[in-house]
Amino acid sequence: MNDFETLVLSYLAAWNETDSATRRVAVEKILAPDVRYIDPIATAEGHDAVNEMIGAVRSRFPGLTMTLAGPVDGHHDQARFAWGLGPAGAEPLVVGFDVIERGTDGRIVKVLGFLDKVPAGA
Repeated sequence: MNDFETLVLSYLAAWNETDSATRRVAVEKILAPDVRYIDPIATAEGHDAVNEMIGAVRSRFPGLTMTLAGPVDGHHDQARFAWGLGPAGAEPLVVGFDVIERGTDGRIVKVLGFLDKVPAGA
């Protein structure tokens, strides 16, 4: 497992954490304080906003798990990876692709998200 894969798996684990306080600790560990998150539906800057955004997604899709959907491809300080959000062992309801940028301290400073499959009305 490479450094980027470890970082991405930690990032996805934060997305899967249902307890806001526990998730906030994970967010602080893997994301820089001034992190910027941007996807077609949401934007967030900083630990509080990202934690709240993840909580909103968890509320909208309760019981679903975000999983890595292929290899993590990285070079220099950026990486890309595909992910799925769905019931364990079943086809994901949401599918996406993220590009992350890593800061000098090893934490994520930017997430650029792309959504390939989203349920109607989401």
